[in-house]
Amino acid sequence: MNRVDATRFEADQPAHGLADDVVVEEPLEIRVAGDTLAITMRTPGHDQELAAGFLLAEGVIKGRDQLGSIAHCGRPGDEGWGNVIDVLPAPGTVIDVERSRRGTLTSAACGVCGRKSVDDLLARSTPIDDALKVERRVLANLPEMLRVEQKNFMRTGGLHAAALADSAGRLLLVREDVGRHNAVDKLFGRLLLDRALPASGRILLVSGRTSFEIVQKAVVARVPILVAVSAPSSLAIRTARAAGLTLIGFARQGSFNVYAGSERIADQHAG
Repeated sequence: MNRVDATRFEADQPAHGLADDVVVEEPLEIRVAGDTLAITMRTPGHDQELAAGFLLAEGVIKGRDQLGSIAHCGRPGDEGWGNVIDVLPAPGTVIDVERSRRGTLTSAACGVCGRKSVDDLLARSTPIDDALKVERRVLANLPEMLRVEQKNFMRTGGLHAAALADSAGRLLLVREDVGRHNAVDKLFGRLLLDRALPASGRILLVSGRTSFEIVQKAVVARVPILVAVSAPSSLAIRTARAAGLTLIGFARQGSFNVYAGSERIADQHAG
């Protein structure tokens, strides 16, 4: 994060200067064997995870065995160093960049912007067959647990977060980014690099709204339950229902709405 000068105005009080922490947003150019695949606006950090998760979610790769090295281009100290990352395929692997290329700038809020259609994404959303059941008390407590772990959000107010939890409600991994989908890519990219996918029996928790691309990433990672603190979109709901994903929204202050897959709530009639 960066610290910048700002001027504070409050009701019936003189204006005064202050130093404010703000989130860093910079472009990341993702290359495959030197060819540009996409440019996304992100918060620097965990870039290898972001690139790996992005390639998986977009269907560019199918698994860890297709990945070789992932490294920033250039040298530290060069202008713009750290904003270009190159993914080399594993030996004997060919990644078709032309078939996967978006051809547009991807902003921090864009997700599937620039894709010709969502049909190819939906075609990869095979139904999730996971018998996981979670108590509603556990699900209701997750947003507050995530809030406590959002250290950088508390300082800047400008970051989204994604977390992976187990069925007992323990947070296993948390990532923050200026972009909602980037936070999820970083999370699943870490799991991919650690060969911890599919994420069966786990819960994905996100700090904002749930759009189609967030659901798609969850389905690709084979996460059976997705919990969000805000609203889902209509396409997110339709996709979750078609893919067998439990989709939960408005998870706040001990309550939540279930839009798909309510059978994974263990104690629906409690209380």
